[in-house]
Amino acid sequence: MFVVGSGARHLEDELRALGGGGLNVEIKRFPDGEKYVRVMGSSEEVTVVQSTFAPQDEHLVELILLADALRERGVQKLRAVVPYLAYSRQDRVTKDGEPVSVRAILRAIAVYYDELYVFDLHNPETLRFFPSKAVNLSPAGAIAEYFGKKLGEGVVLAPDKGALMRAKAVAEKLGLEYSHFHKVRISPTEVQMKPVDVDVKGKNVLIVDDIISTGGTMIRAANLLKEMGAKKVFVAATHGVFAEGAIERVSKAVDELAVTNTIPTPVSKISIVPDILKL
Repeated sequence: MFVVGSGARHLEDELRALGGGGLNVEIKRFPDGEKYVRVMGSSEEVTVVQSTFAPQDEHLVELILLADALRERGVQKLRAVVPYLAYSRQDRVTKDGEPVSVRAILRAIAVYYDELYVFDLHNPETLRFFPSKAVNLSPAGAIAEYFGKKLGEGVVLAPDKGALMRAKAVAEKLGLEYSHFHKVRISPTEVQMKPVDVDVKGKNVLIVDDIISTGGTMIRAANLLKEMGAKKVFVAATHGVFAEGAIERVSKAVDELAVTNTIPTPVSKISIVPDILKL
């Protein structure tokens, strides 16, 4: 049985259409701006679906309130599906006095939830901070299905070595070769990029990453690939965080930009709902 928070309302119709039964929930605000939630109905096991994109703090508080309401109703087992986990990039201390933000968030969620499922976490190793079952789900199958026919006998690339496993996962679904860009810093303001050991001339190329924010890296990569003779350049990502204007800038530089619907955006063309329903 599902409960859908306001951070996942864009997924609710598809969840129900594909057979995901749900409990109704009332979510509103008190006059002072605090959140009010009320769950109608109960079940022995419940999965709360709540993405925590902006406003991040509000969606996180709601995730906790929904859990408390469900425990109050006697739910025995609670699972959280958090398609986009806020604060996940803050996974280490860089200056004295900082928190490890993702650790704090995961520990707070663990107070109520028995299991946690996230999509394409920036650093999957941080799931160790969740004391019970925590699973990092890959959207590689959904991305491969969406771009497969468009890409043809093409190449899958990661924007850097750190994202290589994402490119590999998509490429293996499609039976294609894969590689990554190597970055060399020329000066404090200039970074040189070059694909490693792969010929893109006359081929379609799909660049895959976990998050697109400003889109600068994707634009530089796309321009370089076209200079190298690539036929078409596609860009895919799991999470479309998108700083202001990023969608337009990246879209102008590539043949198609598509992200999953962990966050609702105008280019959220790839659905993770089938993967949620498999849990």
